[in-house]
Amino acid sequence: MSKNLKIFLGVSYLLILFLFLYFIFTSIQIDRLNDFSYYKELQKDLSIYISANIIINLIYFFIFSIFWIALLGFGSPILIISGILFGQWLGTFISITSISIGALILYSIGNFFFRDLVKKIFDKKFKKFISLFQENEFYYFLIFRFIGGLGIPFGLQNLIPILFGMKKINYFLATFFGLIPNFFIINTIGAGLNTYIEQAESFSMIELILTKEIYLPIFMFIGLIILSLIIKKKFFNDKN
Repeated sequence: MSKNLKIFLGVSYLLILFLFLYFIFTSIQIDRLNDFSYYKELQKDLSIYISANIIINLIYFFIFSIFWIALLGFGSPILIISGILFGQWLGTFISITSISIGALILYSIGNFFFRDLVKKIFDKKFKKFISLFQENEFYYFLIFRFIGGLGIPFGLQNLIPILFGMKKINYFLATFFGLIPNFFIINTIGAGLNTYIEQAESFSMIELILTKEIYLPIFMFIGLIILSLIIKKKFFNDKN
């Protein structure tokens, strides 16, 4: 494939990304984001729409999530939405499967079009970790995913394995299993938000936090952060 064709395809990819994000954000009624009744209306409408044909909506969400992540979208909004729409268990399954596939597609695109750019940006910063990943790419990338990717934005996390040429099957499996704990917790919070919006008459931050469906996963999330810091210190901070 010629260099000009690669440039054309790369620019086309970026153009599609910006158009996609523009479409998403212009669909939101920004002037009503401070109105709690707006969220109650959305919750009711979405509940009716989703329950009308759960299979079709799962497929729509699955495809949407793949494209969203492949286009460098943030992971957290997808997790919250999947929890709201499908609950903690089904939401976790559909989100982690679709996001893992989307991440793999992004990795493949980045490895083909932007390998040199990624290496230029991240090579020095992660040079001390490259040999570590090369030693056992699946094991250490699994840990990398579990601890939140060392605080790197999710879209960029998906491109880091370009530095050490990770096998795609290892990339997918390490991503899938490494993200399960975090994804389950965030989906649980999303399901809790859905329950709160459905039952509450007005918004109260204190009441929201004191809702069992919210504070329990928050405690779980805090525990996961503490565990991640311990694991990070053991496997990464001492590799200087």
